[in-house]
Amino acid sequence: MMYEKWGIWYNNISTEGVILSGQVAHEKRRQEILEKALDVFIEEGYEDTTFQKIAERCGITRTILYLYFENKKQIFAESLKRFLGSVEIEIAVVAHDESMNSEEKILKIGEMVVEACEKESKLLSVVLDYLLRLKAAGGNPDEKVRRRTVRMRHILADIVIEGKKRGEFSETSSVKGTVEIFFALVEATVFRLVVLGRKEATGLAEALTPFVQSMRP
Repeated sequence: MMYEKWGIWYNNISTEGVILSGQVAHEKRRQEILEKALDVFIEEGYEDTTFQKIAERCGITRTILYLYFENKKQIFAESLKRFLGSVEIEIAVVAHDESMNSEEKILKIGEMVVEACEKESKLLSVVLDYLLRLKAAGGNPDEKVRRRTVRMRHILADIVIEGKKRGEFSETSSVKGTVEIFFALVEATVFRLVVLGRKEATGLAEALTPFVQSMRP
């Protein structure tokens, strides 16, 4: 379809194709920046990471970096969101695995989350540093954490609800209570790895077992 503007004829389909291609390229470059920026945060820590260091790691200038992100805080938030997104995908796969019952799904997800925390302990130390600075500045770290984990909480809640419908969990089993116990496990894992400096969080995943078993009818 052709149209005229200021005496110049344009091909509408071609123009839309160019725009779409440009958007895809922009998003691809954006994701590449986030991946490399996360490495800088892990190596330097949140406070010592600068816009300039991120730009240098990406092989671009600060001016070009500003075309993709407004500031360091935005880059960190989206880098963390990208990491959590990959964890959420793995959890969702387990949640939809029909070969497992609800109890097995919760225990499996517990193991996966603990392993992910052990693997990304350096990233967690950066996150903790960020949250402490947020609190010192008058922010609400609890709200931040809950917003970032809301999808995981929904997945876990759905598993408990499904278990109750199938008769795998008793009717008195608390959906909210199960989710809170699970995230207490995650918080304990982070504490051991980051604050206590342990290399492993052995035993925490197993702590879920007696609680989940108590939910049986």
